[in-house]
Amino acid sequence: MSHRDPYALFIKYLKSEKNASVHTLRAYMSDLDEFFTTVGKPPDTCDALDIRGYLAGLGRQNLKKTTVARKLSAVRSFYTFLHREGLVQKNPARLTASPRLPKTLPQTLTVDEVFSLMDGPGEGTDFMALRDRAILELFYSSGLRVSEMSALEVHDLQLGEQVVRVQGKGRKERIVPVGRRSCERLSGYLLIRSQRAGVTSALFLNRKGGRLSDRGIRRIVVKYGEQALLGKHVKPHALRHSFASHLLQSGADLRSIQELLGHASLSTTQRYTHLDVAHLMDVYDRAHPRASEGE
Repeated sequence: MSHRDPYALFIKYLKSEKNASVHTLRAYMSDLDEFFTTVGKPPDTCDALDIRGYLAGLGRQNLKKTTVARKLSAVRSFYTFLHREGLVQKNPARLTASPRLPKTLPQTLTVDEVFSLMDGPGEGTDFMALRDRAILELFYSSGLRVSEMSALEVHDLQLGEQVVRVQGKGRKERIVPVGRRSCERLSGYLLIRSQRAGVTSALFLNRKGGRLSDRGIRRIVVKYGEQALLGKHVKPHALRHSFASHLLQSGADLRSIQELLGHASLSTTQRYTHLDVAHLMDVYDRAHPRASEGE
């Protein structure tokens, strides 16, 4: 069996069922091509020893543990899919252990840093300024993933109700509130968008009037992060994490934030909503019945 047929089926599965982003698909395709080129076997003849040998080879390249873990994840997901579909009798990757990764916290911005970032596009009335302001405001107002932002259609916006309909991972749909300021920015952008849209229904457009890609949106965030002199390489996910963290600091509960972010697991939300020790101590001092005892 050639690996190309199950490979194509797997990519189709990621697109249709997992709603994977273009960036994710590209990474999976690259990692799987590398694996099968290295092993030199079709999928139905690979075993656990082949996978361990491949991982050992990666280890000798002194790659980052996160890179090795990502490559293994691609192989493991591929074989989980093939086994579920009955295309292989056994899943050789099932018992292969991932490298132990250090626990890291996602990048977050302070409220002041977010405000500086929002001011980046200025108050210009040209298409690019209006679009970029709308993108930055919506990111922080809704906590969307970059792939969700790129996939938005005009009809997903319900500005009168101040909500946006989002199709997240696994094509799960959710309704997310949008702040007043973000609605204002979006309204201003929509007025000028109609002059460039053509036949596309995509909400955010590139210079040529087509859908703005994930990569294009990332570039916009990085650009204004650098202009705002934050001293950080700001990625879109930093705004998503800041959205969640600032909500939690203001008293929102984890379950509500989980729904807003579209997380399947509460443990994922907990990782995204890390609070600094100073804030935790402040909450403790104000809330615990015996915290101020002895004053």
